[in-house]
Amino acid sequence: MPSQTSIHQRQIRLGVADRSEVGAARRAAQELSEAIGLDTTQVGKVGLCITEAASNIVKHAGRGQILLRALSLDEAVGLEILALDRGPGIVNVQASLQDGVSTAGSPGTGLGALGRAADTFEIYAPAQRGTALRLEIWSKPPPPAHLEIGAVCLPKAGETVCGDAWTIQGAPGRYTALVTDGLGHGLEAARAATAAIGVPGRRPEDDPAQLIELCHRALAPTRGAAVAVARLSGGGEKGSFAGVGNIAARVEMPGTRRQLVSHNGTLGHTMRRVQQFEFNFAPGGLLIFHSDGLATHWNLGEYPGLANRHPAIIAGVLYRDHERGRDDVTVLVLRIRAIG
Repeated sequence: MPSQTSIHQRQIRLGVADRSEVGAARRAAQELSEAIGLDTTQVGKVGLCITEAASNIVKHAGRGQILLRALSLDEAVGLEILALDRGPGIVNVQASLQDGVSTAGSPGTGLGALGRAADTFEIYAPAQRGTALRLEIWSKPPPPAHLEIGAVCLPKAGETVCGDAWTIQGAPGRYTALVTDGLGHGLEAARAATAAIGVPGRRPEDDPAQLIELCHRALAPTRGAAVAVARLSGGGEKGSFAGVGNIAARVEMPGTRRQLVSHNGTLGHTMRRVQQFEFNFAPGGLLIFHSDGLATHWNLGEYPGLANRHPAIIAGVLYRDHERGRDDVTVLVLRIRAIG
């Protein structure tokens, strides 16, 4: 099993509300693809996928957004495309994947073309609940990922930098995930978040409570931040957690749900207490973090079948439907895959 270390890279949000914006979205995605090292053929596939996905948003939903995130696993690099809208969904997804099937009077080749062009293709589109489409295009086939990662990490509208951040460090058998929300937003919040995500890589053997203590010291020169840390160990059967501030964390498994508790405070300035909690985490379960840019009243049970989808689809749907719209926002969703 290959080693795996993932530090989030800048995510790009592209609004799509008019046919004139389809070309702009395509050009932005192709520029990012070239920058991360995809070749000419792969960049062309990215252009096709963005054109089809953005056109479908305009055609069926009127408006939506596309999120782009660079991926890396060992020596492979890739681009993740999340296309999100609040349109009518798709009554029969399998039929819509067949060329020539359309509900909008078009040739109907879009979804079929997407499935052929992308290395990974997944769609979640319950009737009247919007559509979430996920695609991956890689430089070469990546090794199997033991940890499935889904993430949305975006700045407040109008800001150019994000005061939220996340990082994952580790390899199969031992992962450390950290999510942070710098106080406020903008450049100073981003500096605080950057200081926090640098800590786990320097002290990979420390447990979550120790990492919180280290973050408290590292953040002293900054305006401070909320931080939550989880350690997943063994085959994914157990985990440990510690947090200070307003990062929400929840474990979702079939028939069970557990909220993980963070204590009040702002690391770097005020930390009254650090407490580490242990939790059960079977392979296939979900660990979901989010900053306070996401409302807290969401319930996966209201989305039939969503918990079984890739974590990026889950993160995208939660962001789409529950973003507060007045702050930076992060949603990080993790799943350990069963081995064998």
